[in-house]
Amino acid sequence: MTLHAVPVASDVVETVYAPAAPVDLASTMGVHRRGGADITCLTDSAGLWRTVRTPEGAATLLMRQRQHGIEAKAWGPGAEWLIERVPALLGAGDDWSQLSLGTHPALAEVLRRNPGMRLSRTGLMIEALVPAIIEQKVTTLEAHRAWHRLIRLYGEPAPGPAPRGMFVAPAAEVWRMIPSWQWHRAGVDPQRSRTAVAACQLATALERTATVDAATAAKRLQSVPGIGRWTAAETTQRSHADPDAVSVGDYHLAAHVGYALTGSPVDDDGMLELLEPWRGHRQRVVRLILASGYAKPRHGPRMTIQDHRSH
Repeated sequence: MTLHAVPVASDVVETVYAPAAPVDLASTMGVHRRGGADITCLTDSAGLWRTVRTPEGAATLLMRQRQHGIEAKAWGPGAEWLIERVPALLGAGDDWSQLSLGTHPALAEVLRRNPGMRLSRTGLMIEALVPAIIEQKVTTLEAHRAWHRLIRLYGEPAPGPAPRGMFVAPAAEVWRMIPSWQWHRAGVDPQRSRTAVAACQLATALERTATVDAATAAKRLQSVPGIGRWTAAETTQRSHADPDAVSVGDYHLAAHVGYALTGSPVDDDGMLELLEPWRGHRQRVVRLILASGYAKPRHGPRMTIQDHRSH
């Protein structure tokens, strides 16, 4: 399959998002970046660039943090759609005021030092779902390597004045047509590639779940064979700004949470028990832990990097 030429829109669509509460661009948008070499999301001297496959077509978004707010510009067929959703992307409606951290002053201090941290809502399901499927049960390095290869092969060059080399992720119909041997070359095993293709075959129905509550969306995602609790949580955290979704089954997360809250590692059940007092806000607490610098000691067994391309 060859790359498709993307018509570059001559007009830029602009807005300035200036909410009453502070918003930190980097900490809010960081969750959408798939590794340091992600060609769909990067930061340079101009600001934070992000490419998006909108319902109206490809779009490039540039956001810059300014004293008076966050300036946003977009180019491409989906520019207007994307600009209209900048507030949601930057955490509009994400209310942390009911999160009580009185029993854990260290986390309260993390929140005090990060007043602009927000949960970002894209309103797009396939955009978050496909990379989450690729990340199932493999190391981050493997997943990011596969993601970048597939985007370069099947994505579209970013519209507008995006930095050279930026691409827009494929549409669902393109993901469905990727041959099995290309998934294999990218390092994605048959189980994950079948799941991604199956999800994209249901793309129209799955995209409609962006308009329902996060819990309902997660349940509908898990009705697709190969999509479990971890993948659904990783998706709704981004598509819905789900404040309560916990990535149960993550190789590292339970240990991070355990060390941060008790000084000792825990398993998934232990993590959920520790987070239970914050039900409704568990993803917010996880974000604070990840922003705090707490981490499990770097020793003990590590995952073995697999290279499916050699089999």
